[in-house]
Amino acid sequence: VRDGAITHQDSMGNIGRTLAGDVQVMSAGTGIVHSEFNKESDTTRIFQIWLLPDRRGHAPSWGTRAFPGADRAGQFVTLASGFEADTDALRMHSNSRVVGATLQKGQTVEYPLGAQRLGYLVPAKGAVLIEGQRVGERDGAALSQTEILSVHALEDSEIVLVDTLP
Repeated sequence: VRDGAITHQDSMGNIGRTLAGDVQVMSAGTGIVHSEFNKESDTTRIFQIWLLPDRRGHAPSWGTRAFPGADRAGQFVTLASGFEADTDALRMHSNSRVVGATLQKGQTVEYPLGAQRLGYLVPAKGAVLIEGQRVGERDGAALSQTEILSVHALEDSEIVLVDTLP
């Protein structure tokens, strides 16, 4: 959630509110009915990212988690992941990881993407430089054959990166 808040309700009985800066993960799995509402008086803006599951037949699931901005300051933090080793992240049923970072102007952060993986980076706020290319706010950069991703903040920036198998 970028601005405002979103309220989730589903057929499994889950009801929850996700605030700006926080993350929600839902897997439709073998079937779920759900709704997302803006019950706020202010505008709500969200990023919605769809990832392919690692296999068929998962039970449906939903979760939300606060990710304070200070935790992402100057470094990538795993927000949601399909990898067992990422125990502090929201669980996904995908061979993917979603990470975020908050950078001050002039900061550079690196991420070990791996040449065999794909990445998709979006500055939710600000602008960054990747391999000599400027990527502006809400622009997307598709990444491949990149062993170590280096991201340099041209201005104060918040970035979201999806790391996935091809």
